[in-house]
Amino acid sequence: MKMELVLILEAILLTANQPLTVAQLTQFFTQDESVDSVAIQVALKQLAAQTQERSFDLIETARGYRLQTKQRYSQWVVKHQEEPIPKYSRVFLETLALIAWRQPITRAELEAIRGVAVNANVLKALIERDWVRVLGHKPVPGRPELLGTTKQFLDYFNLKSLDDLPQLAELKDLVV
Repeated sequence: MKMELVLILEAILLTANQPLTVAQLTQFFTQDESVDSVAIQVALKQLAAQTQERSFDLIETARGYRLQTKQRYSQWVVKHQEEPIPKYSRVFLETLALIAWRQPITRAELEAIRGVAVNANVLKALIERDWVRVLGHKPVPGRPELLGTTKQFLDYFNLKSLDDLPQLAELKDLVV
């Protein structure tokens, strides 16, 4: 059942439209099959090792595991996508980056850092994309909303947690 389990998990993850946790993967099996979370984790490690020589990788994100095309093959895959890959403005990406690195952050704090007003449409788009959400309210007069990123944001950028964000010093090295 060990090798079979790896193939079953591969099939499940290939057809899943979102990342799946170990707990969710165990629900695909009956009690008679006696597949527990430990067996799933072992099989996922085997699957990850097997993908080294495949066109896809097993990626662990904040919301679970998914199979994803390797970057070096993406140029061919994108040609067959029905929806075009979205292009984001510099303002959109700057705002998202500030929220990701400085969260929880208020709109006024974003504006103070950027030196210009934050366009309401940019925040609306980030919220609609489910990359940003309201985490609460700052305990000051006016109780402004505190913004932060979501698990969907982490998934999109292949991050398990905010700790996986590159350090700002690393980004400066890339720009220079």
